[in-house]
Amino acid sequence: MLKKTALNPLHRDASARMVDFGGWDMPIHYGSQIEEHHAVRRDVGMFDVSHMVVLDMKGDGVRAFLRYALANDVEKLQTSGRALYSCLLRDDSHVLDDLIVYFIDESFFRVVVNAGTADKDAAWFESLRAKHAPAVTIQRRYDLGILAVQGPNARERVWQVLPEAKPATAELKPFSAVTMKSPPLQGEGGDGVSSPPTPLPQGERGTELFIARTGYTGEDGFEIIAPHDAIIALWRQLTAVGVRPCGLGARDTLRLEAGMNLYGQDMDETVSPLESGLAWTVDFKDAARDFVGKAALLAQPPARQLIGLLLLDSGGVLRAHQIVHTDHGDGEITSGTFSPTLGRAIALARIPNTVQEGDTVAVAVRDKRLKARVVKPPFAKQGKVLISI
Repeated sequence: MLKKTALNPLHRDASARMVDFGGWDMPIHYGSQIEEHHAVRRDVGMFDVSHMVVLDMKGDGVRAFLRYALANDVEKLQTSGRALYSCLLRDDSHVLDDLIVYFIDESFFRVVVNAGTADKDAAWFESLRAKHAPAVTIQRRYDLGILAVQGPNARERVWQVLPEAKPATAELKPFSAVTMKSPPLQGEGGDGVSSPPTPLPQGERGTELFIARTGYTGEDGFEIIAPHDAIIALWRQLTAVGVRPCGLGARDTLRLEAGMNLYGQDMDETVSPLESGLAWTVDFKDAARDFVGKAALLAQPPARQLIGLLLLDSGGVLRAHQIVHTDHGDGEITSGTFSPTLGRAIALARIPNTVQEGDTVAVAVRDKRLKARVVKPPFAKQGKVLISI
């Protein structure tokens, strides 16, 4: 049986097309994936990402533990709320997952992992904890959901339904978060006309909201972590003020335009971050710091690279697993789509590292070889096209 987020009934009430996504019953779109994509690039949209999993790590030595467990170095996180993107590696340097880690205080870090890898990640962290940090505890937060509000007008719409959040988040830098208590939401109800306001559930001191200026679309906005009933209330209130519900289809085209990897396609347990366009997430600066996979990364210079492709010929769309023919050997597309923002087919592909930006390659699309140009992602973000077309 598929798992369901707290928002599942609302998706079905909105006639979303639902699909099996990593064992979760999730919306792929609510009628038009293209319109949802454009809403995020041009205005604002929101996504249910409650299938992702929050792991709260606490206790003495938690910073040292994560310095060893992650390829990126959490020593960079010195201000409460600051976040870091990192890969979680096996001993052979291959990628178990990519994740975001937040520093709360010296005894508390919050890690958000992908849905399809959550069980594997939790088991891996637990095995490392048992060996290297027995004083650390790892709590999987089944009680929390995640709502992503994205787009150039995202923050203003959130402040419209959560005015008390504006003072705490107006100056919040990208890849930073704040924890706050919220009073009941004000404004229209779920239908935006006659229903009473849907309040956030209240404890003795209010509902705790964890608001991060992060996202997976290449646009500004917030990801809000909160109890399930609060996520439901926020979804209804944001819908009432015109925030468009968006499905995982638009999320995928948006992240690909922004040059963001998808675990299971652009990297997995068969490749290292160095051949996945993620060398920037591996921190070797502190030579004294050991981390899982470090020795293997230093011993195995990558022969391949992850690059962007822009289709030059008409008559096809770039898709995952299509073969890329180059003068230096063959490669393969890892993610591909038609870009609504560019009006052209784009892709990420893993090819020999001797191929250079600007080179022309041939992609096998059905029985044809179509020309494509090697480009450096991102293709588009912050509402702008970033490559020459």
